[in-house]
Amino acid sequence: MTKKIGLFGYPLSHSISPVFQQAALDYCSLDVIYKVWPVEPANLQTEVDKLRSMDYLGAGITIPYKEKVMPFLDVVDPFASRVGAVNTIVNNGGRLIGHNTDVYGFMQGLTETAKFSPMGKRVLVVGAGGAARAGIFGLIQSGVSMISIANRTKERALQIVEQFVDEEVEMEVVRSDRYELDRVVKNADLVVNATSVGMRNSASENDVPFETGSISPSSLVYDMVYTPRDTPFLVLAKEAGADTLGGLPMLIYQGSKSFSMWTGVDAPINIMFDAANDVL
Repeated sequence: MTKKIGLFGYPLSHSISPVFQQAALDYCSLDVIYKVWPVEPANLQTEVDKLRSMDYLGAGITIPYKEKVMPFLDVVDPFASRVGAVNTIVNNGGRLIGHNTDVYGFMQGLTETAKFSPMGKRVLVVGAGGAARAGIFGLIQSGVSMISIANRTKERALQIVEQFVDEEVEMEVVRSDRYELDRVVKNADLVVNATSVGMRNSASENDVPFETGSISPSSLVYDMVYTPRDTPFLVLAKEAGADTLGGLPMLIYQGSKSFSMWTGVDAPINIMFDAANDVL
């Protein structure tokens, strides 16, 4: 019987996950189909419940459901619970288990692809959703010295600070105005865009998460958006002379870990990268 895996999100016109996940499934000769499942918010619980069927191995979760999906699961593993976000659901005999592989993906991209050592560094994270939570948790674990969080809704950023208040890292919420962000950006070793601003085929595809002329040429600018390769924010960073990292490595690394959770098979990560690069 052909099994199914899918991706829940809304909208999903940007996703290339089906391309590289299906390439990996086919390479491993697994009788599994990976599909995109755009789900409107009102239908989220109903669609999640369908995953309990033996036809499904599970699902990936993307914007805007990484936090919202958690109450509909039977179990959220301790790691995902600590992060406060789920991006992978595994169907374990009809019980739905929530996991987070974004932390792994984020950190692999940072340390393996960009060769950036986070220990003792100062970081600005823009955004306060599930992807931001994953990145912040990974950075805390890696020993950064300071994390500043900027978000349009200040309360959301404050929730993250409160969530990790027991961790041994200094954290602050900064205003999203240009004066405040310029102050923080010029002293940051790492600047992370954890929003969807700049994503192709979105309403904000020509925008940057914030306007600044203060990016340091000695910093790394990490945009979690993976399409286009050079987002408007990365173009701005390159003009400032900074090193840059797009979101594709994070996407592939987190997807490889999810692949193994669903299938019990080691992910052919080179096949995944090749398929993603072809489609991009």
